[in-house]
Order: sequence, then C-alpha cells, then structure tokens
Amino acid sequence: MSIKNILFDLDGTLLPMIQEEFVRYYMPLLAKFYIKNGVQVNPESFIRSVWAGYEAMVKNDGSRTNREAFWTYMEEELSMSVEESEKIALAFYDTDFNEAKNATQPTPLSDQAVKAAKKKGLGVYLATNPVFPRCATMNRIRWAGLDASDFKVITTYEDCVYCKPNPEYYRMILEKYSLDPKECLMVGNDVDEDLTIRTLGVKTYLVTDTMENRKNHPFETEYKGTLEELLVFIENMDAVQE
Repeated sequence: MSIKNILFDLDGTLLPMIQEEFVRYYMPLLAKFYIKNGVQVNPESFIRSVWAGYEAMVKNDGSRTNREAFWTYMEEELSMSVEESEKIALAFYDTDFNEAKNATQPTPLSDQAVKAAKKKGLGVYLATNPVFPRCATMNRIRWAGLDASDFKVITTYEDCVYCKPNPEYYRMILEKYSLDPKECLMVGNDVDEDLTIRTLGVKTYLVTDTMENRKNHPFETEYKGTLEELLVFIENMDAVQE
C-alpha cells in the first residue's frame, strides 16, 4: 500500500537542533523573563519546576490537556495564579523566546521536503511533541523557514492529552483524522520519541543529521538518512492518485 500521509516531527527534524543545547539556551531566558515581570523566582529552582511540569505532561493519561497537566503542577510551585503565570509565559513565547533560534540550525531543505510532499498530493501533518503552547510552536515553525499553512494539523499543548513517546499520542492523530497506519510515514530524528509509532503499524524515516538516541536503545526503522536524502526520497515517491 502506498504512502498517502507524512507526519513530520519539528524539533531536531524540520528544525535541526541538538535538543539539550536548545533547552540549555532557552530555559534561562524564560526564568529571566519572569523575573523581569516582577516574579521573585530562583532561576535554578524555577527551571527544575518547569522540567517537572514537562514530566507531568509526558505522564499525562489522557484525562486532561497537556496544558492543564503543566499548569496544575506549576500552580503549586509559583506564588501566583495560573492565569497570571500563563499570561507571562505566553508573552515570553511571543517575544524573548525568539532569541532561542540561535540554538538551532535552520535549513531550506526542510521547507523543500514539505513542499515536495504536498506536490506529490500527500497529506502533511506536523506531529511535534505537544509540550509547547501554540504561539511557541508557530514561532519555531517560522524559525525553520516553514509555512504553517502547509500542514493539515499542528499539535500543541492546548489540544493534546498525550505526549511522545506515548503511542497514544500518535493513535489520537490517526483516529481523529481517519488515517490508515499503513498509508502513513513518520519522519523524525528521535529514536525514543518518534519510532514508537511503529507499534501502531506506521513506517518510519529516521533523520540522521541530529539524531537523538539518549538511552542508546537498539532500534528498527524502515528508512533513514539525512534531510537531503529525505528530500530525494520524497521526490522519488509515486504521486498519490486522487
């Protein structure tokens, strides 16, 4: 059965980066922004709290959105209301967060790959780990030189109830948009987070430019290669018949 839909990861895939370097760059910016807005926080303990909030999203069991999972945890850590704290966070992601582009390595190959897939008639989905608010994700899309309108779906923490590497995150996308796993291809760079979709019968393409395999797990993938090789792979795919 031919591939009719491609699910793309963003961070480390369409937006090349070393995840650890990116986080180490942007987390202090977030802490400084809170302090700049009059919130008395210790930067180190604040960053630890944000990480714990991230873990709360990763462990989300589907009973609430990832946004709710994160802020329910953070409410106990900050001496202010969730409403006030989230307002500051969203202001950060609209402004100072953009400095973190310096910790990424955008390439025109990403947009070329997405547009090549669309030209083939494929459905294109941005299956980025939904741990960021939509405004932060839209900014990262822009950093990558991508056009958000090219994607049928962009997953964010406001509308998802699971995270990678939980296969239920991928199942949610497949079921919500009535996608046949056998007709889908997942393109990602993270062995732990992106290849779990294979348990649902979806083929994978592992992008090797900034491949992540933090736990040195043995892995299987149908395809792998650089972004440049991915572009050639997509260009050589059979066009989808309407």
